[in-house]
Amino acid sequence: MQLLDGKKVSEEIKNEIAIEVQALLDQGQKVPHLAAVLVGSNGASLTYVGSKVKTCQKIGFKSTLIELPETITESELLQKIDELNTDDEIDGFIVQLPLPKHINEQTVLMAIDPDKDVDGFHPTNFGRMALELEAFIPATPFGILQLLHRNAIETKGKHVVVIGRSNIVGRPMSILMSQKGMAGNATVTLANSYTKNLNELCQEADIIVTALGVPEFLKADMVKDGVVIVDVGITRVPDATNPKGYVIKGDVDFDNVKNKASWITPVPGGVGPMTIAMLMKNTLFARQRRSKKQK
Repeated sequence: MQLLDGKKVSEEIKNEIAIEVQALLDQGQKVPHLAAVLVGSNGASLTYVGSKVKTCQKIGFKSTLIELPETITESELLQKIDELNTDDEIDGFIVQLPLPKHINEQTVLMAIDPDKDVDGFHPTNFGRMALELEAFIPATPFGILQLLHRNAIETKGKHVVVIGRSNIVGRPMSILMSQKGMAGNATVTLANSYTKNLNELCQEADIIVTALGVPEFLKADMVKDGVVIVDVGITRVPDATNPKGYVIKGDVDFDNVKNKASWITPVPGGVGPMTIAMLMKNTLFARQRRSKKQK
């Protein structure tokens, strides 16, 4: 068993980006500028946004954090998004999810300019991705592709089972791995809660990507020897023995599945760091694209 070490690979990518940013500075050009919109004070969201801001500082990006009250109306939030869409100083921005229940997430995501949609959630980017055209790829699937590619894990002709069909991870993952590009050319099965023969499918899979959010769902008896496991799940499980009062668990019963896997992501330290690194990569793309248009 070998670890798919997201911390290590993400550091490599961030170092590569930092070199490109320094080259921009040396040429007298503007560095990438990422903005993050945070509505309310959700603990996990605060942590995630904080990590993104720190990463921006580390690699030489400019960053702006826009903190808004949980009571903000949908129309007020849409007005703020419109301001960001038209702000020439901002290359890309994200709206941290989840949003308060009185705000329609899809309406908000649809309002983001596709050219600044570095999360890759806008239908324009999703459609372009599906057609294998230039697009911002959602950061988590993008990170998984890089993790597989940089560890030289063969995907061509392999059977991949993706568990979970969200528009953020599962569905784009299934499309990307079936395409001709990096970490592609696989035969992909996209499973959901209605899939009847999930155990049998997983037992046949060469690669399993699980994004369910159900702690330790994938057991050792569900996988074959030599399988590659990518665990996207991250759930806080109450634990009175831990100083924090909880432990972080993935979708995979790691301690038992690792004995059968050839490669496996840890949780934390696997997919999570890659997501942030690829958000930075998308922001760099956004700056480069805007620079070309401004010439």
